[in-house]
Amino acid sequence: MTDTSTQAPTGVGAPRRSYAKSAADESLEDYSLRYAPHSFRRWSPLSVASTALGGIAYLADYAIGAGIVMSYGFTNALAAILTAATLIFLTGIPISRACAANGVDMDLLTRGAGFGYFGSTLTSLVYASFTFIFFALEGSIMAQALHEVLHLPLAIGYLVTTLVVIPIVFKGMAWISKLQAWTQPLWILGLVGPFVILAVHSPGTFAEFTHFGGTQGAGSGFTLLGFGLGTGIALSLIAQIGEQADYLRFMPQRTPANARRWDFAVLAAGPGWVVIGAAKQLGGALLAFAALDVVGNAKALEPIAPYVESLRPWFGAAALPLAGLFVVVSQVKINSTNAYSGSLSWSNFFSRLTHRHPGRVWYIFLNCGVALLLMELNMFSALGSLLGFYSNVAIAWIGAVTADLVINKPLGLSPKYIEFKRAYLHQVNPAGFGAMCIAAAVSICAFFGWFGAYPQAFSPFIALALAMVCSPLIAWATKGRYYLARPNPNADSSATETLACTVCEGSYEIPDTADCPFHQGTVCSLCCSLDADCHDACTKGAGAGPVLLGLPTVRG
Repeated sequence: MTDTSTQAPTGVGAPRRSYAKSAADESLEDYSLRYAPHSFRRWSPLSVASTALGGIAYLADYAIGAGIVMSYGFTNALAAILTAATLIFLTGIPISRACAANGVDMDLLTRGAGFGYFGSTLTSLVYASFTFIFFALEGSIMAQALHEVLHLPLAIGYLVTTLVVIPIVFKGMAWISKLQAWTQPLWILGLVGPFVILAVHSPGTFAEFTHFGGTQGAGSGFTLLGFGLGTGIALSLIAQIGEQADYLRFMPQRTPANARRWDFAVLAAGPGWVVIGAAKQLGGALLAFAALDVVGNAKALEPIAPYVESLRPWFGAAALPLAGLFVVVSQVKINSTNAYSGSLSWSNFFSRLTHRHPGRVWYIFLNCGVALLLMELNMFSALGSLLGFYSNVAIAWIGAVTADLVINKPLGLSPKYIEFKRAYLHQVNPAGFGAMCIAAAVSICAFFGWFGAYPQAFSPFIALALAMVCSPLIAWATKGRYYLARPNPNADSSATETLACTVCEGSYEIPDTADCPFHQGTVCSLCCSLDADCHDACTKGAGAGPVLLGLPTVRG
């Protein structure tokens, strides 16, 4: 939101804050920097889950799976993909439930899960990187399809794939949910069709695939190095849970009446995405293997070429346009999610650095612009190396957040609730932020071969293990004192009760508000975040004497 008022230096008698139109309209803004109130969560658990799962239509899974199998052979690839899927599923369970139950996105969750208010700025940048890297990958795949079907130059195709999603994402959850619902039947048909044709036309391919040793001499047997390197590439998708969480925060409140449906929807749309994702990686590798002799090694890694060959036995010349249609539908579905999540992460990142927010919609252009630049630089050609490096940082982040939710909170090392508001947080919490930095630094050194071949292959495992161990150790060593700068007196209040913000005069549910000594009243979380004049008056001195968990603090 853009602050168009001038705040009085004492906080008394300050004029009402007004906001830019695009930021004030929550039908566009989608509570990008806020807790999602119950009044906005109008969708059913099934509807939210369907929208979240619609975002996993991407075909990068095909390219990733094909790349792993071609490099390391079927046996190593199968073990790597299943291992990565298991780790992603297990870390995704607590994150999904926390975001759905508390109405917060991945950034707000990270703040309260051991990173602090400003410490999570780094993870916002990591998450934004995930969204534009995968936007570029998916856009490249769509541009390849447009080139094959319409002979559109790749450079123009990159621009088209970028521009087509902007109007959809501009309207936020309302339009994205409709897009996912309308395109889901066509996408499912296109997803299953090639494998049905392959099973009927060439059933022996499935058995032959299981003995495939890759195209780089890896062989058909199991090797630790091949397994480790393949797992690292597959684990780069671990940050996808953030995009799932961006939708799961709109889950309705869990009640005795909807508990089973709610639990199933959160499990399916949260960590459950990776079940479909792993199947798509193996399926994409199978199609690439089946078409290898026809399309060659390089084209086998581009999903459009193997997909076309899989349709030819039944559709002949129509295979190419049908494949093109499937690719376009798939990529619009996923890049709508990538652009949407990117706009949220950039909003969080810049609002904390600048204390200004022009509106979520403007950051759509930033995210899409960076992705377009990566496409024009032919990022697709460096897919394996890029994802292998990125996975080290993403896993360190997700591992630290998971450790707080499943270890620190149950042991009482951190608050039981998710505190995301600036008014109650330290700038940096060493428990999560420190754990992530340690884990990422060591694993990146391993990734570049500083510790030898095997640590290099297993650098993502090093990142996960260090993050999971360091977070509780640091929380224990600091006695959890850096989670809260001061207690939140309304932490146990009803989520549906509302209070008026003394700055913008809007009415907000209690979890989205804080008591502010500078403004001498209640402020909403966004006005609190954007205030550049208070200089953190409410937490001054917290660094010198941070509160212990559960103990009241007397403030002068």
